[in-house]
Amino acid sequence: MLFLEVKNLSIKIGREKVVDNVSFTIKKGENVAIIGPNGAGKTTMLRALLGSARYEGEVVWHEKPIIGYVPQKFDFDKTVPFTVEEFFLVYSRKSKGFWFPSCAAVREIEKYLKYVKAEHLLKRNLGEISHGELQRVLIAQAIFERPNILLLDEPTASVDVEGERTIYYLVKEMIKDFSLTSIIISHDLHVVHDFADRVICLNRKMLCEGAPNAVLNKENLSALYGGDVTLYRHEHK
Repeated sequence: MLFLEVKNLSIKIGREKVVDNVSFTIKKGENVAIIGPNGAGKTTMLRALLGSARYEGEVVWHEKPIIGYVPQKFDFDKTVPFTVEEFFLVYSRKSKGFWFPSCAAVREIEKYLKYVKAEHLLKRNLGEISHGELQRVLIAQAIFERPNILLLDEPTASVDVEGERTIYYLVKEMIKDFSLTSIIISHDLHVVHDFADRVICLNRKMLCEGAPNAVLNKENLSALYGGDVTLYRHEHK
């Protein structure tokens, strides 16, 4: 069953075309990874799916999307005394009472923080937690509204290797437990190999797509990234 169709998608920033006539489909329950070099248009295309970038072509949702989004960067003033609990309340689609949240609302926030092993951060100021802790909070917030599709833009940016493994494990379990469709942008080809049902290779234009075993080969990666590229497999546990 189709969940999403993207037809002849093109996006310009100024006079420069950063996404050029890209088409693909995503089935319900499918996990799709988008890979490509810096400046390839990956994040820009994701913004088009979010409805926050102007584009030519069509984005057709076959089921009403309830989107959970984890951005590559989350910029905020770290000096503002803004707690993790308050972050959830502010960014909730449904009003849960910011000044006087109900006990049920707080328990619900704790539930999702616990899911990513971050319940201890509830009353901490957002500006005082580590990059890895912030990513866990962002992931918990992304599933707080019970989405049916999850969009992740380099969810382990600025996280060390051990934290990266932990976050990808949490995301993989979360997608399974909540029966989500997902699109992930990642620089880690090993994770892509283990995580994705299908890979889209993007460098402004669609260069290749298919199952990881078929797509992640020397020829395609060299065409995508340039130069002599080889993928060495190792396990993320």
